Order: sequence, then C-alpha cells, then structure tokens
Amino acid sequence: MSTFEKGGSDTGATRGGDLVSLIESRLDRKRFQQQHWEGTFWEYLDLALANPGVVRNAYQRLYDAVLSHGCEKYKLFKKECARYHFFSDPFDAGADGIYGLDFALMQLVDFLRSAAEGYGTDKRILLLHGPVGSSKSTIARLLKKGLEHYSRTDDGALYSFSWLLDEHCEASPVEGNPREARKDHAYACPMHEDPLVLIPREAREPLLAQLNERYRPKNHSGRLRLPQEPDPFCRRVYDDLMRFYEGDWRKAMGHVRVRRITLSEKDRVGVGTFQPKDEKNQDSTELTGDINYRKIAQYGSDSDPRAFNFDGELNIANRGICEFIEVLKLDVAFLYDLLGASQEHSIKPKKFAQTAIDEVILGHTNEPEYKRLQSNEMMEAFRDRTIKIDIPYNIRLSDEIRIYQKDFGPARIRNIHIAPHTLEVAAMWAVLTRLEEPKKAGLGLMQKMKLYDGKAIPGFTEDSIRELKEEAPREGMNGVSPRYIQDKISNTLVSRQAVEEKAINPFMVLNELESGLSHHSLISDEETKKQYREMLSVVKEEYEDIIKGEVQRAISADEDAIRRLCANYIESVRAYTQKERVRNKYTGRDEEPDERLMRSIEEKIDIPESRKDDFRQEIMNYIGALSLDGKKFEYNTNARLYKALELKLFEDQRDTIKLKNLVSSVVDDETQQKIDVVKQRLIKQFGYNETSATDVLNYVASIFARGDKKSK
Repeated sequence: MSTFEKGGSDTGATRGGDLVSLIESRLDRKRFQQQHWEGTFWEYLDLALANPGVVRNAYQRLYDAVLSHGCEKYKLFKKECARYHFFSDPFDAGADGIYGLDFALMQLVDFLRSAAEGYGTDKRILLLHGPVGSSKSTIARLLKKGLEHYSRTDDGALYSFSWLLDEHCEASPVEGNPREARKDHAYACPMHEDPLVLIPREAREPLLAQLNERYRPKNHSGRLRLPQEPDPFCRRVYDDLMRFYEGDWRKAMGHVRVRRITLSEKDRVGVGTFQPKDEKNQDSTELTGDINYRKIAQYGSDSDPRAFNFDGELNIANRGICEFIEVLKLDVAFLYDLLGASQEHSIKPKKFAQTAIDEVILGHTNEPEYKRLQSNEMMEAFRDRTIKIDIPYNIRLSDEIRIYQKDFGPARIRNIHIAPHTLEVAAMWAVLTRLEEPKKAGLGLMQKMKLYDGKAIPGFTEDSIRELKEEAPREGMNGVSPRYIQDKISNTLVSRQAVEEKAINPFMVLNELESGLSHHSLISDEETKKQYREMLSVVKEEYEDIIKGEVQRAISADEDAIRRLCANYIESVRAYTQKERVRNKYTGRDEEPDERLMRSIEEKIDIPESRKDDFRQEIMNYIGALSLDGKKFEYNTNARLYKALELKLFEDQRDTIKLKNLVSSVVDDETQQKIDVVKQRLIKQFGYNETSATDVLNYVASIFARGDKKSK
C-alpha cells in the first residue's frame, strides 16, 4: 500500500492526503453515476415517455447543443446578425474560439436548423469550403467537442443498450430451466443505437405518435423519428431470442440492458474522424467495418454478423457526427459510400444488407480541390448531395487581433515584453491582403478596413459599407492566412534580438513578415508579393500615425493645464457670442475676447473662418442644454472640443519639451524631467515598459526632426 493510501502522520503522507483530497474535491460522483445509468428496457420506455427529447436524431441534438449556449443578436450594416456563444469554445476556456466569422457560422446554424426540422438538408453532406487556415478544422473540432459536452448534460442525455447472453453470444437455456435463456455476458450494440429500434415496426408508429404528442422542443419544431431496422448484429440477436422464446417479445426484451452513453471521439462512441491516406493502403472497410477472421472459426461463416467488426468510422459515429478531413482528396470508391450515407441514411457493410445510420456528415476542403470537383463530370451525384458553406478569412481587424492575442497575450508570453500595437500591425497587414481594392474613388484599402471594423469615416454610411461588401463577394477567400502571421510572430519572439532585449516591437514583426514573403510556399506570383510589400509600407505609415497620437495624448495629458485652457476658451466664447468684454485677471482691465486663442483651438479641428460663429454658438447652446438637465460642462464633455484642446495643448507642450532634441545626446535636466513624466504616462496609460516607451518617444522625435513630411 502506498504512503498516500496509508495516510499516516509523516509530512509526505500529509501532503499526499492533501493532494488526494484536492483531486476528490474536483470530482462529482453523483454526476458520474447519472452519466452511467443502467436500467431495464421497461424503465427506458418510462424515461422516454417522461422526456421524449432522449429520442432526438443527430441533427436535432447537434442543433440543440449549439443553441444551448445562447446567442447574442446584433445589427451590422443594417443586417440582422447573431453571434453564437457555442463557437467561442466555452468547453476549453476559448482555446478554439472562432472570431469574426459570424456570417458563415449563421449559415452553418441555419443548415442545422433546417436539418433538425426535417426539411431535406438532413439528407446532405455539409461541406466547409475555404482557403487554408480559415478555421474549417477548428469549426469541425468545436462541433465534435460541443456535442460530446452536450451529451454529458441532462438536456443532452442519450441511451443505447447491451444484450445479455451466454459466453458465445447465443441464446442458450439456463441449466434446469430450458425455457429461460442465460444472461451471463453483456454484448453492447456496436452502433450505439437507440433501444426503441427494438420495438416491432407494427407498434412503432403509435409509440412515436405518443412521444411526439409529449415532445416540446426548445429550439425547433422537428418531429421525432426512428431508423426502420436495427443493425445486422442486433437484428441477429433479436431473431435468435424471438425464436428461443417462440415469439414472446416481452421475454426477449428481458435480455436488453439499457445504459446511458456519452459521446466521445477518444472512446469511438458517436464521434468519428476519417483522414485520407495512401490509396494503396486504404479501403472502404475503414468506413463500414470489416470481417473478424478470428471469429469465423467460432461461428462458421464470414456472413455471420457476430464475426464482423462494425467499427468503421460511419458505424461508430452513429447517433453523432463524422468528420471527413480534406474530403475531396478521398478516392472515388469512398465517395460512393457517402452518397447513400447522406441521402438514404444507410451504409452497406461487406456481405450485409443496407444498415440504417443517424449522423451528421461533415467534410471540409480547400479551393483547388473544390474547383477540381466542379470540373469533374463523374462527380455530379456527389455535388448534388453537398451543401457548401464558405469559410473565408476574417476581414474585421478587431477580431483578427483577438486571434493573435489568444496565442501571444500576456497569459501565454510572460518573459518577453510585446510592445503595444505589435499584434495590431501584424493583424492589420493580414486583413489588408484579404481585401479587394475598392472601386469608389478616393477610398483606399486602409479606409475600407477601418469601415469594416466599425470606424466612422465622413461621407460613408451603413448603406455605402454594405455596397462595398456586395461589390466584393469573394472578399476573404484570398490573402495571407493567420498561420503565416503566427509563424512570423513566433520567429520574432525567439530571435536573438528579442532574447537579448527581452522585448519585441512592431518593426521587428513587420520586418519578419516582409522577409518571409520571398520564400512563402503559397505565394509564387511576384506581382502579388509586390502588392503585399506595398501594403506593409501602408501599415508602417498607419503605425506612425498611431504612435504620434499616443505621444501627443501623453504630452497633453496634464488635466490641470487642459482644464485651464478650456476655461479660457469658454470664457472668450461666452463673451464673443454675447458681445461682451473679458476682465483680465492680472491687469484688472476689460479686454476683447481672445480671438487668437479661439482660432488656434478651432483650427485644430478644421473649423474654417466662415464657420467660427456657428461653432461657437453651438458650444454655448450645448452648455446651456447641459445646464437645463442639471449637468455640469467639463473639458472632456464635448468630444470634438476635447480633441481640439488636446491638439492645442500638445502643440504648446511639444515646444516646451523640445521633443526634437531627443534625437540628440544633450538634453537639459528640466526637459528630461518633462520627458520622464510623458514616459510614465505612456507606461501607465498605453501599456509600454521603460524600454519600449523610450523607443517610441525617440522614434516620434525623429519624425518631428525630419519635418514630419506626411502631415505637411
């Protein structure tokens, strides 16, 4: 017996006991017992009548699994949208969360809804189509993972059964009682079928009518249905028992042991995955099962279902979902099996009759493979049985940033400082490569990306943004994949410079992205590479604007100074609009309103001379309206005026700090103190550290030193 089991008084045993208690505190024994419930066939009938939802088919169960996590409704470009929380991966704390593909996922959920209702899409293969790295496999993984999780909940409970027979899987009489068959060994239904398939066909309709009368689905109005016949193994056992009991169905059902099952890909229960391999080492038995040659001698025939392993991917995925990775790379012989599996919900195991299945068949493929399918006239039947859903790359910047934050955020990267905007500029470039050049004059790709991300640009409404999307229906189906960005960020993190400085910045990542283009495995066109390099220059310019704005806000973040500036401006505006004079606090004399001060602020937000009177009156009306509501006007109450005040204060402070002198080696003590204050603001407000704040200040200073050509 181990020290942990003994307990004891020594320190090691105490620590071991604490660990055992910690482990046991995380386990739910009652939940385990619920998930492994066993009972008689009659008990299951009572359970099904009390909760008819246990009889749902695979599509109904998967649709309910998605909806069980709720959704968030919102409007985007005047279109009703929904964000399903299921695809944020609540099962693994967001490890496989999908970002920015709401439209594609809405199409997917609509497909499941239609199939759950029984409108015909339940007889189709769901084909996820898109470029490499667009989350097709992740969506498939989430569907499988979510269905597994749902089957462990009370709402998602489902049941199968085992046969109780002798050690030879036969109905042999009990010693001393020839009318009773033995129940020594349990043989599970190989395809995890619902126990109700054992009800004779003549009695099935009345039972289904009762179940449907009591069925109250939460998310759809589909009716409950059952496969017509059990699988060959269960059919053989059922026939043997019926012959043994001379047609007494009730006694035959006494050999049925019903048990709750939880779907699991690892245990090969209700979740299957098929991946193409070498054509020479692969045959269709991997889908529909194969003969167990060891048992042929025992049962005397290779057509005895007891000598057959019903363990192909389509067999074991019954009641759940079967994923076909790169489905269009499959040999044609495999695709023939999928035709019947989708349309007729049946498969043909070797030497056995058609066998009913109930499962979601999901495949995914990329663009070249799908084009080959379209051009192949021999594949018309397969094309006719598929419903394609495009899974494009993400074209919303904020969602693309979240993808990289998941892998390179503070929770994952702790020993290397990632300077602010490093992930943002990488995401920015990735999204730009996926956008189509807008046809509207005066609109560039950068502006288009900002519009898609919800930023306001004068002259553009939601209608015009919707028009931009409609004129580029294939947007997101080309461009750089997130995998390329992730690889290059990883390369930057392990570079010699990053290891030595324990930090990376946007320029290091942008340089890595650019150098990787020359040997990118998926981009061979030199013209495309040239366009992507030009986009890197656009991103660098945008980054310069961003950091100039941050340095500007850090310099002008002196609240007392900006409040005084605002008070002087408002006092001059009040006097100007009311045609009064302003008392000078120092001289005690009444003077004209400070026109020079007012114009220096108003010009920062492009208020022309001809509009100054209107703007000043608007400000006074705004202050009056606030006063009527019992609210007080502050320097940051009006966003437009606040921006103008910040810009004015930045201009004044920039001259006193002598930011241009930062590029030289001589800085006086007073200026250095002011620079240190700005640096601390960058650290506290924008997430820089000492090194990256210094680098940004130096870089912005160099821009001002060369005359800030872009702003001129």
